[in-house]
Amino acid sequence: MLQQLFNDLIKQDVKPFLSKHGFTKKSLYFSKVTESLIYMFNFQKSSGNSADNVMFYVNCGIYAAELAQIQSRAILTAPQEAECHFRARIGEIAESAPDRFAITPDTNMDDLRKTLLSGLEEVIHFYNTMTSARSIVDYYTSGPFLHLGEESFHLLLRSNDLAAAKHYLKALQEKYGTEKRWAIFENKYEAIFNKYGVEFVKL
Repeated sequence: MLQQLFNDLIKQDVKPFLSKHGFTKKSLYFSKVTESLIYMFNFQKSSGNSADNVMFYVNCGIYAAELAQIQSRAILTAPQEAECHFRARIGEIAESAPDRFAITPDTNMDDLRKTLLSGLEEVIHFYNTMTSARSIVDYYTSGPFLHLGEESFHLLLRSNDLAAAKHYLKALQEKYGTEKRWAIFENKYEAIFNKYGVEFVKL
């Protein structure tokens, strides 16, 4: 019964809404392919679901062929969410959306539908600002996050944006430099700077 409510939600609400924004559906994956990026939503059902509780997560991802090339990986035309370069749960992007959704006998489906669709809309607005591999790199370097660090340095140095590369390095050093594992990252990053003939300043 509740499983049917979930199926109906995907079929009657989510699919028409995302179709309108250019996404095509394949099981619980929705993707939109552009020239340089693939945007996706993945509806992931919780493993602990029961007859009176259906929980699900909405995973968001962006795949960039240019970053896959930097990683020396095959270019995928239908990447899974785990293979995306940008990954987040809907709640990390859309402040109005929860980390996970639950359908129980007491759930007001109208409220859930509104919350879910407005969350998806917020993510689509965010996706519209992410227009290239560089957008993904800028997102992670502004953190600064270690995620995609090597790819980010390759992309920045390859495009001769030394100022951004040095700024990112300095931000990472300030955030992670005192951690034991930092030496491992520092050696990797230094090798990348050397490859492009750019001076690498250690902490």
